[in-house]
Amino acid sequence: MINIRNVTIKNFMSVGNVTQAVRFDDAGLTLVLGNNVDLGGDGSRNGTGKTTIINALSYALYGNALTNIRKDNLINKTNNKGMLVTVDFEVDGIEYRIERGRKPNIFKFVVNNHDFHDDATDEIQGEGRLSQQEIEKLLGMSHTMFKHIMALNTYTEPFLSMRANDQRDIIEQLLGITLLSEKATVLKDQMKETKDSIKEEEYRIKGMEEANTAIAKSIKDLERRRRVWEDKKVSDITAFGEAIAELEHLDIDTELTAHADLVTFNNKETQRSQLELFIQNIQADDKKQGKLVEKLEKEIGLLTDHKCYACGQDMHDTKQEEILKSKQEQRHEAAQHILENSKQLQDHASTLDSLGETGTAPSTFYADIADAHDHRNKVVQLQGQLDLKKAENDPYTDQIEALQTEGIQEVSWDSINELNVLRDHQDFLMKLLTNKDSFIRKRIIEQNLSYLNTRLGYYLTKLGLPHEVQFQPDLTVEITELGRELDFDNLSRGERNRLILGLSWAFRDVFESMNTPINFMAIDELVDSGMDSNGVEASLGVLKKIVRERNKNVFLISHRDELVGRVSCTLQVLKENGFTTFNADTDYVEE
Repeated sequence: MINIRNVTIKNFMSVGNVTQAVRFDDAGLTLVLGNNVDLGGDGSRNGTGKTTIINALSYALYGNALTNIRKDNLINKTNNKGMLVTVDFEVDGIEYRIERGRKPNIFKFVVNNHDFHDDATDEIQGEGRLSQQEIEKLLGMSHTMFKHIMALNTYTEPFLSMRANDQRDIIEQLLGITLLSEKATVLKDQMKETKDSIKEEEYRIKGMEEANTAIAKSIKDLERRRRVWEDKKVSDITAFGEAIAELEHLDIDTELTAHADLVTFNNKETQRSQLELFIQNIQADDKKQGKLVEKLEKEIGLLTDHKCYACGQDMHDTKQEEILKSKQEQRHEAAQHILENSKQLQDHASTLDSLGETGTAPSTFYADIADAHDHRNKVVQLQGQLDLKKAENDPYTDQIEALQTEGIQEVSWDSINELNVLRDHQDFLMKLLTNKDSFIRKRIIEQNLSYLNTRLGYYLTKLGLPHEVQFQPDLTVEITELGRELDFDNLSRGERNRLILGLSWAFRDVFESMNTPINFMAIDELVDSGMDSNGVEASLGVLKKIVRERNKNVFLISHRDELVGRVSCTLQVLKENGFTTFNADTDYVEE
């Protein structure tokens, strides 16, 4: 249940700086009468500020008055600042308070004594969008609906005078069809999210497929490179093998041995040649020394006979002795030389004999042993290269396997298939919510429109209106009298007011049947305007029954003093010195 407890008003319209409070939570029919002292009092009912009460309630709840008054024009013109309106209400046991004001801008929404957190506050307007949305969600009605079921007044355009589209909007709100539209709006956002998700998923899958294509291309290129590498490896191994085989026709060990033997052979030959040359030289020198000894012995013989060895003449001087002695020494030296030569000849002959026969020189492939060693080194080098080549690992296989196992992404269409199913489901729901011919819409209209027409017929009968008013399945309204179709403007002022009241009460019954009861109702001068005594009496009868059976507080704003004795209590609204005050001392009247 929505229980509007009270409203407090300060510097709002004709209310001045002294805060005024009005209670709404005492059940009863309250007559609101005005007295404008500034206009002479004693029955001056106009301009007192009676409507200020429901304007203040409207402003507190919705941020706007009943009419299109600019917000700054709601501020009391004398004080021109410090406007503040507060409303306390309860919904299903939870206490709420709204404080709304201008100069300074104020908007507070308090839930069980805790401020409602709103990050969407408009600092310029002093309003919070989230807070306002939450308030209207709590009340379950828009401002337009508020003016038709909670705050009836002569300023609001009658429902039946509205354009067909505006009528439809109100009826759709009332019957809960607007809820379908609201759900459709939410669903529309969800559908957009689903569509965006599908696009994102398509982009993701496309990206994966493109990436997979690129990776597959890379794998194909690596496989081509691997084949080239493998062919090159086989080719190199074959080439190394052939090169080694070509070199292995020669037994390099035998070749090296042959070269070593050849060195030995050559050394022996050289030694033999040297020995033979030494022997020849010694033999020649021995022959020479032998001749020298023979010559010296002849000369010594002549010198011994004191003969000159050169001319044969006699020699008897000391010179002869010196020459003899010299010749003897020369003979001795020559004889010693011969002895030494004999010894050397024996040594050389012995050495020559020890050399033995050298035989035939060993045959070699290479003239130079260095070439043979190069041959061996080349074989070793080629064998090492062959072993390395055979041991080489494929540099592409690991890359290919990594790309195949880690690079290639599995493309799953499960998610996008699920999203497509969701989109189709949302499309179906959207048609159910928005199509005028959908069974959900028809069901809601069938169920609730019948109740609306029943309640409207009931109230029009109670009000003594002879017309039949029926809402059609297409949500248009039909007014007939004795089978003759009429327009709303065909009715008299009093008939129109009776219809406005009956329609409002029927709207309220439907609203409360679908939502929650509301404790408060205000009727501003509709009972006054053009309504005869029968109409007034009938209206009072209905209102009293509503108060009695449904425990409502109904504010009846009127100029009719004669109604004082017909209501539960009276609220006096006094206008004096330009300011409005509300008499808190209400008079309760026994019926």
